[in-house]
Amino acid sequence: MNQKNKLLTIGQFAAMHGINKKTLMWYDEIGLFQPVSINPENGYRYYNYYQSPILETILLLRELDVSIPEIHDFMKNRSADRLKCLLEDKITELDLRIAHLQAVRTTLSAHQQNMSTLLTMDLSQISIIERKERCLITVDVRPDISFEEEVELITAETEKYHLGRLHDASYGSMIPVSSLLAGNYNDYSKLFIEIPFLTCQEGLHIAPNGKYLRAFHKGDWDKLPQRYEEIFAFARKHHLTLHGFSYEMGINENVIDCIEDYIVQIEIPIDG
Repeated sequence: MNQKNKLLTIGQFAAMHGINKKTLMWYDEIGLFQPVSINPENGYRYYNYYQSPILETILLLRELDVSIPEIHDFMKNRSADRLKCLLEDKITELDLRIAHLQAVRTTLSAHQQNMSTLLTMDLSQISIIERKERCLITVDVRPDISFEEEVELITAETEKYHLGRLHDASYGSMIPVSSLLAGNYNDYSKLFIEIPFLTCQEGLHIAPNGKYLRAFHKGDWDKLPQRYEEIFAFARKHHLTLHGFSYEMGINENVIDCIEDYIVQIEIPIDG
């Protein structure tokens, strides 16, 4: 007897495909996938080898989160063209999900690095670091713009890039180095949003690659100008030229309860 024509019990067929036999019973009940024969005396369901590809197609579509009605419709009118289109749609969805997970992983890694820095950092230290080029979404701000309006502007920008949640990105402020050197410490001109894996495109701000001065400030923002004076003194001592913008970003908002514990990371591009 041809083994491919041999009947298999529901238990055997389910085990062969790595599923529970209750799944096969449910598929039968809803008319999605039925046994090749049913024993009229005891109601036992039987399947054969030739049904395996059909079941595997159903299982694949279920794994891709295709709904039961969609699978029903496809199974009634199966064709290579329809399966190709269906799989293309699901591959696109999967690629978007993978990109999102990669972005979340990058964000989590950044938070992990921030926590490691918090545990070992010397707040008085000013260091020189290397930075890769980054493309940032920016929002122009002015002194007369309220906090509520700034939030609306940020929300509008993030919606353009399909940002799911705030934790998917890093946020900060930008102030021109020219303003800092002129003593205008409140002359913030932009808010920035950094989204992992955002590709450079027209309209985005490019934070250049190269060397940066990095420093930290803890506590009241009123004392931030004093920290900048210390940064300028360090730059003069080491014959470094500051340029572009100072990028400020909080690194411990999620582990503090009061503003006195707030730590700002300051990074400024340098030449020299």
